[in-house]
Amino acid sequence: MAGKFEYTQAEEIRDTFARHGVRYLFLRKSGAILLGYPDTTQDADLFVEKSPANGAAVVAALDELGFQLDDKLRAEILRGKDFVQLKNGPFDLDLVFAPDGIERFEDAWRRHIDVEGFPVCHPADIILSKEAANRSKDRESLPRLRAFLDYWLELRRRS
Repeated sequence: MAGKFEYTQAEEIRDTFARHGVRYLFLRKSGAILLGYPDTTQDADLFVEKSPANGAAVVAALDELGFQLDDKLRAEILRGKDFVQLKNGPFDLDLVFAPDGIERFEDAWRRHIDVEGFPVCHPADIILSKEAANRSKDRESLPRLRAFLDYWLELRRRS
């Protein structure tokens, strides 16, 4: 089912991944939206910790969510292939085991923000990843994301 990624889908990911003990962070635009960035996206982008146990947990969670994983996709997830794009489930999902601009999952995890139980990459990491990817669509969104980061930091400073 292609289409706009919805908050209810983020909730399904959060709840199912929690049941299976998956270590992950919402990344890219889906992460920014959960932080309050005013935009939409077509898919969810997840930075997934690369380990055999976590890969197995991801596969089990995706099975529960209704993704149709063939042997090739299962193997890619289990070994932590840098980027796995899933378009064969209830919504589009990108699993990123090695995002551009972020060296280690543990570093991003230490900086992450918890938004109503959603583990989200810090907005500075979202920006770093988009800068490092250097795709035209990322370059176009960077000025707005940087302005959002300034706004977000100011809100946090005040509270």
